[in-house]
Amino acid sequence: MSDLALGGAARRPWSRSLLIHILLCIASVAMLYPLLWMLSSSFKDDSQIFTTTSLWPSSFSLDAYIRGWSGLDISFGRFFWNSAVISVLSVIGNVLACSLTAFAFARLRFPGRNFWFALMLGTLMLPYHVTLIPQYVLFQQLGWIDTFLPLVVPKYLASDAFFIFLMVQFFRGIPRELDEAAMMDGCSAWKIYWKIIMPLSTPVLATAAIFSFIWTWDDFFAPLIYINDMGSYTVQLGLRTFVDSTGKSDWSGLFAMSVLTLLPVFAFFLFFQRLLIEGVATTGLKR
Repeated sequence: MSDLALGGAARRPWSRSLLIHILLCIASVAMLYPLLWMLSSSFKDDSQIFTTTSLWPSSFSLDAYIRGWSGLDISFGRFFWNSAVISVLSVIGNVLACSLTAFAFARLRFPGRNFWFALMLGTLMLPYHVTLIPQYVLFQQLGWIDTFLPLVVPKYLASDAFFIFLMVQFFRGIPRELDEAAMMDGCSAWKIYWKIIMPLSTPVLATAAIFSFIWTWDDFFAPLIYINDMGSYTVQLGLRTFVDSTGKSDWSGLFAMSVLTLLPVFAFFLFFQRLLIEGVATTGLKR
């Protein structure tokens, strides 16, 4: 009897694990279905996209990719280049400016440090739309409208409080004995930041870089506000040109370019996936 009880107890965890895996597989399919549908639609004609329910196209055609890439007045590659320039510059600005600000909050002592840190955290509760009009007026007076400057320059002024808070929590976990040993050897605060803190903070810096790249690449609202010239469009604004509310929309071209637009994000995430998981797991934990 005891053997039967033990056997039943051993089978229950196995069946429970199988049920959990089945449910997770079903949830994964449900989450991936929109992406698979978009990928399938990129190989179909516009007449087949909304009339057939099968994910597998009746015939594969690359016409949508060719038409979407070069069918506009400006090549879609130009939009890719604009987004790449803005995203790369934003990543560099966020990582450098936010890490330097976080180092000051986490490792240096100066009057009003706690007050300024609390004030910085308070900006997290401000919606972007609250500061939109004052920022637009400022950038208009500076003559920056219809340029990349409003999208890039604020990143070099440590304007993203989320990344600062993320890095502060990580920097606080680095032993202060390293700073004291470096100061005894004659290192300045700048050298401590650049030679000690930065090399030890690869996970959190990679996390900030990944999120910064994804958010900047996927941003639609800010480029819509500040960029008017089609030659300066990002990929998100370029995708909007395929949809015409008053005329005929090129749905297959839209889906084809949407697939290509997702590739840099997937590649960036997969390449830094290990550092992202490590940074998220260790941030905020006192080591």
